[in-house]
Amino acid sequence: MAPGTQKSFYRSAAWIALACLVVPMFASYYFDDMFSSISYLFEDASLTQLGWDSAGYGLYASGYSVLCVFGGLVIGGILLDKWGVRISGSLFVGMMAAGAGVVLWALLSGASWSLQAAYVGVMFFGLGSEIAGTAVSRSIAKWFRGGPMALAMGLQLAIARLGTAFALVLSPRLVQEQAGHVYTLTETARPAVVGMGLMALGLILWAVFVALDAKADLHSRLDRESHEMADPVGHDDAFRFKDVLGVLRNRNFWLLGLLCVLFYSSIIAFKKFAGAILVPRFDIPAQAAGWMVSMLPFSTVVFAPLFGMLVDKAGKGTRWMVLGAILALIAHLLLAFAPAGVPFWGYLSMVFLGFGYSLVPAALWPSVPKIVPDKVLGTTFALIYWVQNLGLLSFKWIAGVILGKPGNGPVTVELMFVGLCVAAVLVALVFRRTSARHPELRLDAPNR
Repeated sequence: MAPGTQKSFYRSAAWIALACLVVPMFASYYFDDMFSSISYLFEDASLTQLGWDSAGYGLYASGYSVLCVFGGLVIGGILLDKWGVRISGSLFVGMMAAGAGVVLWALLSGASWSLQAAYVGVMFFGLGSEIAGTAVSRSIAKWFRGGPMALAMGLQLAIARLGTAFALVLSPRLVQEQAGHVYTLTETARPAVVGMGLMALGLILWAVFVALDAKADLHSRLDRESHEMADPVGHDDAFRFKDVLGVLRNRNFWLLGLLCVLFYSSIIAFKKFAGAILVPRFDIPAQAAGWMVSMLPFSTVVFAPLFGMLVDKAGKGTRWMVLGAILALIAHLLLAFAPAGVPFWGYLSMVFLGFGYSLVPAALWPSVPKIVPDKVLGTTFALIYWVQNLGLLSFKWIAGVILGKPGNGPVTVELMFVGLCVAAVLVALVFRRTSARHPELRLDAPNR
């Protein structure tokens, strides 16, 4: 295929590929958060025929990260680079859907072992989701290299988080709150039924992407072979396990990994305890606190693509990371020290946090393909996600311990989040200095 024809094929197919990739991620985010806004079902085991209480629901929710933290993410990332996105990605997208299916089966069974079955299901769903996300990021980096990569990643992130927002809004309508009502197995499982429908659609579109990606690789291989006939110089781009050590010795990998875990922990761990922080700090009812924190996923739907376009056109990615971390710091300073009992300050803090939650990822994730070779890109994304999951697991636990101690309140736990943001700002500043010292990495260059 002529170079001009190949470029035309990629331009026309890249957005179709992105459209296929975002649906499995939308389904994943929806399924993960389908019970977040109706967790009152599990306040008392007698409220549902399923019989789960708060402790049981907490155990179920914690299962998502178990296989990820204990090596699954790293192994999955290596497999992505060793076997390729189409084979490994299909394996883990299938695992995600299968795990969700086990959860739905457990919810509908109502058996005494339903919690244990759902826990196993969510473990495989969690690992499948995280590696599927890695495969999607790696695929976007491939299809949009030299083009609007930050915009594409921002759109993928926005649509995925729209899955969370969809779950927060839809689930209370699927399972309507009724005083004194005992919810049947079918009623409790309604959000999961919708989730499995989304998973089925995601599987179909993933298959379309696999066919499209195979066609693109065929075109690339034919073009490469024609060039090698004219210039027979070998290029060894095969993945080797020793390449993983090269990633671990890469200083920029650790800077991005640290920024990721510090920044995301200051937001995601905060969301898990938002009610316990916002309600007493600003003297608002729980429902109002839910609307207040829902500003975060809704804001990213709008601003993540816009900030992605900004990074693509203007560059300066490391500066946007610094600014986003500073905005998150301002938000947590307001949450900790703003006048108590005034909801305005809570809403203003969510505005700052929402901007930061959109700005840092828009600059951070497109920087990953710039610091490592393509052949270890899947491993690198997976290692960063592993560090992120390990940090989230730790800081969620620490926040719970802090809030559980007598005499501690929302200000005490907010001090921890302030500390995380201060550290994130410092790491972002170091990364910006690295960019200035190594212009060959083009970390602050626009994505043309």
